[in-house]
Amino acid sequence: MNRRRAYDEEDGYERLHRKRRRVSENQEIEDRLESLILRVGEKSSSSLESNLEGLASVLEADLSTFRVKILRILTECAIRMPEKCTIYATLVGLLNAKNYNFGGEFVDYIVKTFKENLKIGKWNAARYCLRFISDLVNCHVLAASSLLTLLETLVDCANEDGVPQVRRDWFVFAVLSTLPWVGRELYEKKESQLDHLLVTIEVFLNKRSKKHWPALKVWSADTPHPQEEHLDCLWAQIKKLRQDNWSEKHIPRPYLAFDSVLCEALQHTLPSIQPPPHNDGDTYPMPRVIFRMFDYTDCPDGPVLPGAHSVERFLIEEHLHNIVEAYHLERKECAAQLLCFPYKGKIPLEYCIVEVIFAELFNLPRPRYLEICYGSILIELCKLQPSTIPQVLAQATEILFMRCDTMNIACFDRFVNWFAYHLSNFQYRWTWEDWETATQLDPDHPKPRFIREVLHKCLRLSYHTRIKDMMPDSFAAFVPLKPEPIYKYSMEGAGMKTLKKLYLFIISYCSYKNFISTLCLH
Repeated sequence: MNRRRAYDEEDGYERLHRKRRRVSENQEIEDRLESLILRVGEKSSSSLESNLEGLASVLEADLSTFRVKILRILTECAIRMPEKCTIYATLVGLLNAKNYNFGGEFVDYIVKTFKENLKIGKWNAARYCLRFISDLVNCHVLAASSLLTLLETLVDCANEDGVPQVRRDWFVFAVLSTLPWVGRELYEKKESQLDHLLVTIEVFLNKRSKKHWPALKVWSADTPHPQEEHLDCLWAQIKKLRQDNWSEKHIPRPYLAFDSVLCEALQHTLPSIQPPPHNDGDTYPMPRVIFRMFDYTDCPDGPVLPGAHSVERFLIEEHLHNIVEAYHLERKECAAQLLCFPYKGKIPLEYCIVEVIFAELFNLPRPRYLEICYGSILIELCKLQPSTIPQVLAQATEILFMRCDTMNIACFDRFVNWFAYHLSNFQYRWTWEDWETATQLDPDHPKPRFIREVLHKCLRLSYHTRIKDMMPDSFAAFVPLKPEPIYKYSMEGAGMKTLKKLYLFIISYCSYKNFISTLCLH
């Protein structure tokens, strides 16, 4: 019996050891697959096309064991890395061509994720899901008619009664923001349906209320750059894209290299998708005004800045905003990622970055993150790119100063705070002589007031002598008075006032003591 028990114990140990080893091996394979999927599209010695083809073969071989894991990773990558949307759509297209059943399972999974994000109010995630679903049409995973039915359903939500306008706006924005990816494909295959969709959107935009627009404008004047409401601006960009036959020059489309393979794959249709109804506790993205500070005339050297109504401008700005959102807690990494923008050779990247950061800082009614977040990112950018960013930032500061007389007061205060903080990190060096005309203006004019408030903020970050010495003599009236301590007990008459207060305290204390004694006797 003892020998048998010992054998059973050894056998159980072996089984447990084999199970642990099997779990460990599976975990290693899962981690390897996740790493391969996450890193596809990054810089490599091989071409993107060969990497995608190789990864599709690897994933196909592991589908039987890690199907759920692969579905989840691909969906999360599509949502969390929207800039690589077309890469993952191509990967799904290749897998669909190899395994039609997996393609159907992925469509069901991404639709389920889309519905869940709508239900719990994750609006950005839902929009990226919709974008990915749309891009699957380009990869011949989904039928174009099926996608148009979904887009029409979403636009119909914009005509609901008794719901907040921000809800209706979001559905239209979500549909419009997918068209740069899939507009060309829909135009070639379902032109009449696409035209009907655009007419419905135009009717909605023409009748929607824009009472919020004046309150969200950074400047009260629209010169030299008009401040457009975000939906109006995107609509103008989509109309321009439509005039250009839905051709843009910014979105990478790796699936074009696999067109002969993808065209032979069977397509899927989307299930019926009905957005959840509005609930009183739902919150939606707030409306905003598109911030513009530069145009092509401000960037004389190098690549041309896309026009305000060019869809490339929308795509670039959205990508940069996504980088700020992803890395805002790590200023060094955020600055590095901004400067590593993948299409920096085609655009004046420094101007785009500075404009986007100021757009975040001046966002009304409040910026997304702490004001110092944007100031610290700009400082890191100046350190990483000292040959260009400081010059562009100085140019931006000049533009903001020249327009500060029409600036919203909340944005004016943020501009003051940022500029003082920025000066404190660069030895308070500035060409104040360029602003000497402000010394001749009325003291309450916004320009002299801006200089005066900046110097008051600088004083808190430095000391009076430093601030006084750095300013030209013509700005002496703007330098704040030297702060002096006030010791109230050394002031004239302070002794008698102190004695009087002491006398009143003693009388009050004695009266209180007598009152307590009387209570105790009773």
